[in-house]
Amino acid sequence: MSTSMAQAHPSGVGDEAAITDLTNDALVIRLHYTINHLSRWLTPIHDQTRLQRTVRRGEPSVKELVLRLRDEEYRVFPLLHAIANRTTPDLDALPPPVRTPDEARRDGDDSTVRIMAEFRRLRHSTCSLLRGMPDVGWERMGVSRRGRNRTLRDLAEHLTSHDREVLAEMDRALDRVGAREGIAAASRVHLPELLRLAPTDRRP
Repeated sequence: MSTSMAQAHPSGVGDEAAITDLTNDALVIRLHYTINHLSRWLTPIHDQTRLQRTVRRGEPSVKELVLRLRDEEYRVFPLLHAIANRTTPDLDALPPPVRTPDEARRDGDDSTVRIMAEFRRLRHSTCSLLRGMPDVGWERMGVSRRGRNRTLRDLAEHLTSHDREVLAEMDRALDRVGAREGIAAASRVHLPELLRLAPTDRRP
């Protein structure tokens, strides 16, 4: 799951440190910053209907991208929780998260900001779990016969990389659908500038 971010990113910005090189604390801070980035970008938008639009068929809307973040958090958090609380848990035994028809309908009806709030609650749980683990605990492992064995560190790196990819897509989508028109400059800041605020502390 770990992805080196030293390469150029789709947003056109390279990362100054590979995700695999970052300290555990730096990863937690970056995961928390994703909540801040979403709030900065989405909360001030006047015309929320633009968040459900696309310019071309097949492109994800901003709302669909927020759903992608939320759904990945739903998938990964049970793995994190199992590894943190059991000794070498069988990850294959965990039930996969499935949206019921009623939940899928609610996703269609809910606003993007409401879904963002749901993601925020999930991400707070993820960050709290990771903050509560000592560094040695990040090497705790869950096993899988269908996939790969995973440590807490692996999953935290995966979420950090996934955030970066989705936020880059969202940054472009917000511009393409004109969602940023008429909002304050502080809420129009693009991802490359926001990433300069991210910690780059490296592991020894």
